Amino acid sequence: MRKVSTTSAKALEASYAVSLLVAKAKKPFTIAEDLLLPAAVVLAETMLDKKSADTLKTLPLSNDTVCRRIDTMGTDIIGQVVGKLGDSFSLQLDESTDVSGHAQLVAFVRYIDTDDICEHILFCKEMEGRTTGEDIFNVVNMFFTRNAISWKSCSSVCTDAAASMTGSAKGLIARIKKENPDIKWTHCVIHRAALASKKMSPVLHDVLNDSIKVINFIRSRPLNVRLFRSLYENTGAEHTELLLHTEVRWLSRGRVLSRLFELRAEVHTFLTEHGSPHATMFENTDWLAKLCYLADIFRKLNELNMSLQGKDTSILNLYDKVGGFLKKAEMWKRACDQEDFTCFPQLDVFLSNEDVATAPVKLVIVGHLANLISGFHSYFPDMDEKSVQLD
Repeated sequence: MRKVSTTSAKALEASYAVSLLVAKAKKPFTIAEDLLLPAAVVLAETMLDKKSADTLKTLPLSNDTVCRRIDTMGTDIIGQVVGKLGDSFSLQLDESTDVSGHAQLVAFVRYIDTDDICEHILFCKEMEGRTTGEDIFNVVNMFFTRNAISWKSCSSVCTDAAASMTGSAKGLIARIKKENPDIKWTHCVIHRAALASKKMSPVLHDVLNDSIKVINFIRSRPLNVRLFRSLYENTGAEHTELLLHTEVRWLSRGRVLSRLFELRAEVHTFLTEHGSPHATMFENTDWLAKLCYLADIFRKLNELNMSLQGKDTSILNLYDKVGGFLKKAEMWKRACDQEDFTCFPQLDVFLSNEDVATAPVKLVIVGHLANLISGFHSYFPDMDEKSVQLD
């Protein structure tokens, strides 16, 4: 009896351990029964003995079993997090659409655990139907009700500035303040930085749009993709594909434009062979110089965006990074005004190797940097106040 009981307990423990690995790897639940278990049996029979292999075959790892194990572990984690929230915690909400077109609502909490401040994901739920402020509130409120969490204990909420979140009548924040009038709302720093970086002059906006049109012309047609691939394979280019631009993914701009500039010779040859009117753009050094600048500045904006992400940070640290970026932008503006473009590596190399009139390019760059700085100040009006606190 003792042996049978021990074996069952170990099988149950192993089942949970494997289910946790499947969840962390974000693989289909069927992989445990279809691949992991047969592989373990083969390894045990080869390296150990047939008896050990037969023991492994008793592991419960069916699709439904793995699903139940993961649900059980998820419920236990939620119980632990809810139990630590106490009388005061902060809530962060974000609603976005995933690659399959489904709207997902993600909630994070920050709370005090003993003498330390901790943060943890609270839930991720699919939004069915509309994603209005009332719908988002109902999903969060239902979770709070089921887990006996009081809105009075929520001291602050951080979201983006979408109308569904900030609407004065039916927005999420307005609905939450009916439950807790003392709650504070914070506009996500990462979202503010992304909004501030979107502002650009019509000239640079046209360069960005033309670049996207060229990429879409090549990437949207399977035949063009194959022909372009055979072209750059013959030229020995370092990269193998152009990247698609996605408006939702803020980091895509810098990578897309950098890749397009690196493959500009191959793209020009391809467009010329196909009689595209966009081929003339890659013969225009002024247009290419602006493309270089956009690739460089978006790379710097991407670096700022990445530095703002991560756990265990605070609004003071984030403001410090944004303030540092603004000081750099002021320095870049002064340097470019004197036709010193060393702060933008790709642009500086291009201008050094090509015959380009720097005066028109300088005006466009200085104007964009001025607008960028102004945009950041408009989205961070309390920057000076936070800088004083940091000092």
